[in-house]
Amino acid sequence: MRQIIAMGGGGFLMEPDNPLLDQYILQQANKPLPKICFIPTASGDADSYIEKFYDFFNQQKCVPSHLSLFKPPTRDLERFVLEQDIIYVGGGNTKNLLVLWKEWGLGEILRKAWEQGIVLAGLSAGSICWYEEGVTDSYGDKLEPLEALGFLRGSHCPHYDGEAERRPTYRQFIDQGILQTGIAADDGAAVHYIGQDIKRIVSSRPAAKAYRVSRGEEEEMAVEYLGE
Repeated sequence: MRQIIAMGGGGFLMEPDNPLLDQYILQQANKPLPKICFIPTASGDADSYIEKFYDFFNQQKCVPSHLSLFKPPTRDLERFVLEQDIIYVGGGNTKNLLVLWKEWGLGEILRKAWEQGIVLAGLSAGSICWYEEGVTDSYGDKLEPLEALGFLRGSHCPHYDGEAERRPTYRQFIDQGILQTGIAADDGAAVHYIGQDIKRIVSSRPAAKAYRVSRGEEEEMAVEYLGE
């Protein structure tokens, strides 16, 4: 079963006191102690980001690890990745992530992981990367379109409610035909795919939403709040 969980924002970095999305991701492996591997490429393998990953997941029922392309744990990246149950991709610069992944052949390895049933998840850059296209701030002072891996059809915009320019820019790109129809997600919302189909959309915040955005139209989608 090919699974991808694309978070608009949230998780252990953005919501350190709100574990709902990260616990949901762990549950999808359907194992008592899933092996979860963090890939922090987009942040340049920031030590503080890696430390926060371990701070959170060491307290959960799982076996955490991380994959650095600056200090690789092994020469056999494919074997390392395919031994995991969950791959969790962090946020940062999506353009740099894609360039480094291509150089290391990591995109194709992650496709194999996806096809073998390893859960792929991530937020921000770690959600844009799975789609054909996205809107990113990777280039500097403004948002621009970006081609990504294409595991999922269409385009994606994270942080839809978290950054003022995301919503109008994404809608403009779609209205002008620069980007395809796609899915936008607020901070705290996560879109869970089985294959190319959306299984459900969940949230760690009661007000977090997700939208299907097409030319001239923005359709609010059903979201399940994971809290009580």
